[in-house]
Amino acid sequence: MGKISPVSAKYIVNAQIQIEGVVDRPDVIGAIFGQTEGLLGADLELRELQRSGRIGRIEVKSDIKGGKTSGLIIIPSSLDKTETAIIAASLETIQRIGPCNSKVNIEKIEDVRVSKRNFVIERAKSLLKDLTEQVLPDSQEITDEVAASVRMMEVTEYGKDRLPAGPAIEEGDDIIVVEGRADVLNLLKHGIKNAIAMNGTNVPETIAELSKRKVITLFVDGDRGGDLIIKEVGEVAEIDYVVKAPDGKEVEEITKKEIHKALRSKVAFEQVRMDLNGRGLREIREQSNRREEEFKTQAEATPQNEVESRNREFRKPFRAVPPQTVIKKQGISPKNKEVFKGMLDNLIGTRGAYILDQNLNILGKVPTTELNATIKNLNSVYAVVFDGVINRETSEVAQRSNVKYLVAMESRAKSEGEMEILTGEDL
Repeated sequence: MGKISPVSAKYIVNAQIQIEGVVDRPDVIGAIFGQTEGLLGADLELRELQRSGRIGRIEVKSDIKGGKTSGLIIIPSSLDKTETAIIAASLETIQRIGPCNSKVNIEKIEDVRVSKRNFVIERAKSLLKDLTEQVLPDSQEITDEVAASVRMMEVTEYGKDRLPAGPAIEEGDDIIVVEGRADVLNLLKHGIKNAIAMNGTNVPETIAELSKRKVITLFVDGDRGGDLIIKEVGEVAEIDYVVKAPDGKEVEEITKKEIHKALRSKVAFEQVRMDLNGRGLREIREQSNRREEEFKTQAEATPQNEVESRNREFRKPFRAVPPQTVIKKQGISPKNKEVFKGMLDNLIGTRGAYILDQNLNILGKVPTTELNATIKNLNSVYAVVFDGVINRETSEVAQRSNVKYLVAMESRAKSEGEMEILTGEDL
């Protein structure tokens, strides 16, 4: 009897059999051929189909339990799907196998070509992956590889500690201090060339020396370790500003947009040092972002003619305030006067502000843009000395915070209550 190879089969018929008695495999095969003979006509006679190779070897898997036989009939077919379905349906007409009653139920007709097609797809994916990785890369990959190599070449070693750094450390007055070499590489990747790494959590002497002659911005990871580094570096080096990566992210993995957004939200180190143990750097940064958004919203809502008017007013040179608008008090001691004058001279051109306690010790230094917010959050400020002009808003904020002396280059507000306003001319 001719047999069909399973490899050439297009469909597999799977049928369940339940027999009320004990039978052998030949009994099942005999029942299949005997009870379907002449049922479907000469063209679909199972014996003839098997002899011509269009029906393969019929497999029977049986199991006997409790005096009953159950199992599976598997019939491979190279007929078309219609003829295969007819052959499968004819099996369900079998009612007896051997001397026992039986029931045949077709579970499914499996298309062998589907599994072959899935194999072809998965194999094609594997071959394409190998081709992409091992053969020639595309033009974009070539460009990225060359650009990466150039960035690697730009990383230099700076100072006696041979710290990884960008090529522009000596060119400008501002530098960015990060934790490791990977952070420097990520900043270089996005065009920032004035970064230098500490190579760990210990602060090298090179960083301490740079902080004496450069404006230092400390850029740390957005986790608990970043806060610890801020405290440690602040004890050794003179840090001017602090920048923190988004929460849970490291500097080496953030995107260009996240880098520039973080740098725009930098916070003065003195304010961070005062507030880190209380509110935390996250709240400070959120407050800074809120103020930036409020400023943008206010700018968008301001009519264009008013904006132009303010710009023209801003471009006008400052004029000395008429003497009658400033109330001079004679109660200031010579010691205080000398201290205030020295601090005011040191602040010229820095746009910074000193916060002093009752013993005239400097509690911290903040930018004038952060002055009002800083005064609001402190209750033990004795005096404030800053490089700028005292306006009504600053005067009211200082008075509510019980500031005794408010000292600046010029003033457009009057002394009120127990607070005394002093200018460079008074000193």
